[in-house]
Amino acid sequence: MDRWADLHLHTRWSDGTLDVAGTVRRAREAGLAAIAITDHDLIGPDLVSPVAEIEGMDVICGVELKADIGGERGEILGYFLSPRHPALGELFRWMAEARQRRMGAMVQRCREVLGEPITLSEVVADAAGSVGRPHLATVLVRRGFARDYEDAFQRYLTRGAPCYVPLPRPPSCQVIAAIRAAGGVASLAHPCFLPFPDWEAVLRQLAGEGLAAVEVHYPYASSRQPLHTDPREMEALAARLGLLPSGGSDDHGPGSVKDTLGSVRVPYSPVVEELRALSSSVR
Repeated sequence: MDRWADLHLHTRWSDGTLDVAGTVRRAREAGLAAIAITDHDLIGPDLVSPVAEIEGMDVICGVELKADIGGERGEILGYFLSPRHPALGELFRWMAEARQRRMGAMVQRCREVLGEPITLSEVVADAAGSVGRPHLATVLVRRGFARDYEDAFQRYLTRGAPCYVPLPRPPSCQVIAAIRAAGGVASLAHPCFLPFPDWEAVLRQLAGEGLAAVEVHYPYASSRQPLHTDPREMEALAARLGLLPSGGSDDHGPGSVKDTLGSVRVPYSPVVEELRALSSSVR
């Protein structure tokens, strides 16, 4: 019997709508055998080991970390992580402070643009862990400045919109080093959104920094972001360079801007098995 996995899921600890238990139940209903919880720039307290069996499902401790990749604003996923490793803790603290400063600047812009006394404490109150744009979007919807999440992002919070402020990012080498120090495996998230003219050179550089996989399977077809590379070409290039073909739905839960669970499935064998074999945290 074929077994399937989704290796890119978010929970309420960053900008998802469900907790880990709710995400596991939903993934079981979708017929999955394994998932990776990859919240933004943190690991929630529910995850206490590199991988755990919850309700018969393999739940991989992961993360999605912002990174500067060759001058572009990208993300790198980590899998099979020792969740309380000091290298991750240091990076998480740096990112938390950067997110707080960035959100303060975005709130100030909203105050100026909308003439509404929105406060940072009001936005942070909606965040269980890492604070991000969806939490500000929630406030804008609640105050009547947007119909829903998508409207709030498009009108105010997406890149180029009047309230947008970029988030500082550490270099890819620093991010990958922290993932590997924590016993994990690094994978490049949704690469086809990044506008590199020479992807082979980029992937060779990242592989030299310790990258082991590329997220070639992703719900690109339903995304509004422009694609700069054909996913099939990216998969072929990754294979030629010896990088594992990972993938996930980037689901953020029911009622979110990305309710995508079930849209992407990667085979447990060999993808999850090979990622696990590369991890030093579960050997």
